[in-house]
Amino acid sequence: MLHHVSFGVSDVERSAAFYDAALAPLGYRRVWEDLNPGLPDQAVGYGVAGGGDKLAIKLRPQGQRPPGPGFHLAFAAPDRQSIALFHAAALAHGGRDNGAPGPRPDYGSHYYAAFVIDPDGHHIEAVFNSPE
Repeated sequence: MLHHVSFGVSDVERSAAFYDAALAPLGYRRVWEDLNPGLPDQAVGYGVAGGGDKLAIKLRPQGQRPPGPGFHLAFAAPDRQSIALFHAAALAHGGRDNGAPGPRPDYGSHYYAAFVIDPDGHHIEAVFNSPE
């Protein structure tokens, strides 16, 4: 249904470092970039190697605000260990904890996830929802 999602960020270099680190354990990487320091409209796209972007971060230094309560973006994880690595990398690169890695039985019997808030306040999640 969705082709991609874009987040406005106040500092594209800081956000790219955050997403490079947080998404790598999940198997996602930078698939394109348009970085020209000092110029407007810089952006970076993330997805699987050889594919297009599913998440883009775009420099919006003025008026950037994350979506309100109830919105978050969940990334599919290949296994439970990658979720722990996602969470640790996100916290080490400026993210804030919003739910440590662990089972979420209220969401399903196999639902395992971690939740963080990126440096601009965007709520993100990594989830593995399958029996091991």
